[in-house]
Amino acid sequence: MATKGELTKTRLVDSMLELIQSRGYAGTGLIAVAEHARAPKGSLYFHFPDGKEALGVAAVDRAADQFHELITAAARDEPTAGGVVRRVVEALAALLEASDFQLGCPVSVVTLEMGADSDLLRQSCAAAFESWISPVAELLVEHGRSDDDARGLATTLVSTVEGASIISRAQRSVVPLLRAGQVLSGLVDAR
Repeated sequence: MATKGELTKTRLVDSMLELIQSRGYAGTGLIAVAEHARAPKGSLYFHFPDGKEALGVAAVDRAADQFHELITAAARDEPTAGGVVRRVVEALAALLEASDFQLGCPVSVVTLEMGADSDLLRQSCAAAFESWISPVAELLVEHGRSDDDARGLATTLVSTVEGASIISRAQRSVVPLLRAGQVLSGLVDAR
């Protein structure tokens, strides 16, 4: 069972993640995070003595873990690589719709806003993207692709889904994301 301190830290990270998704990294202040998490400001500095940057890294890491879990769960349940792609894209489309297109990928947001200013955040974002590319590449190898082909295709898949998610938010429609998923699904299953 988690301690009170661990629960508070989790709430802070979850709040930072949600606020980054809706307001961006630059638009998310520590006071807003503490209020959103219903935590005293002092606990924020206790758990994250290095401040906003450290909390941002924790939020990016949490987002990376969540998306990695989505990929691995889809891979367990789907018999084809294209099926995995479809399931992941459909889940992302559902999240976009459920948030009324307010919540985007926090890793993309942090990369775009802070990648040039904070090497720590840039590295965290790079690691997050890699944590998504690697399991997709492994899945493609399991389905008969060479290592090089799988790596290139996995990078393309993640990049395309990220871009399609941004377009979907801009258009307030999941159609771009779902269309990208259809094309990607066919691409990975084609021989």
